[in-house]
Amino acid sequence: MPQLILASTSRYRQELLARLRLPFEAVAPEVDETALPSEAPAALAERLALAKARVVAARFPGAIVIGSDQVADLGGEAIGKPGTHEAATAQLRRMSGREVVFQTAVAVVAPGLAAIERAEVRVRLRELSDAVIETYLRADKPYDCAGSAKVESLGIALLEAVESDDPTALIGLPLIRTCTLLRRAGLEPLA
Repeated sequence: MPQLILASTSRYRQELLARLRLPFEAVAPEVDETALPSEAPAALAERLALAKARVVAARFPGAIVIGSDQVADLGGEAIGKPGTHEAATAQLRRMSGREVVFQTAVAVVAPGLAAIERAEVRVRLRELSDAVIETYLRADKPYDCAGSAKVESLGIALLEAVESDDPTALIGLPLIRTCTLLRRAGLEPLA
């Protein structure tokens, strides 16, 4: 089996990929994640996923490399990882009662292949009071998550609905699409 590499240091993506029970190594891609001027959130996610996979593939010839990126899209504006409590509070206030579209792209780069797919997850947040936001942030501390909420944890209580055809996409790695791309690279997860 060729070497499988996840071009990410995200613990969330590593946990998701581990579900496939394939041996893999996680490698930091060291890619500048700054959006280009006027770059749409979906295009940003796709560009970064492919860039991460390509950078790591160049260091590991012959490997199958997975790159992924997620951008929260609030009315056409990219919403990133908040990093701080204050930024997360501001994000959740802006998102309260609104729909946020999470654009999650996954790319696989392998000998003879550079392919990308994107999953879109529509999330409707309920109306959030400042007290609810503060309680949630103190409990979950989602400062490393785009959109300031962890749906796989207490963040689910902030939501009214989630719509997607690839349920793991919201956590950061769309596994249905990842399996499709791995098969295209010659790696069958169920072999």
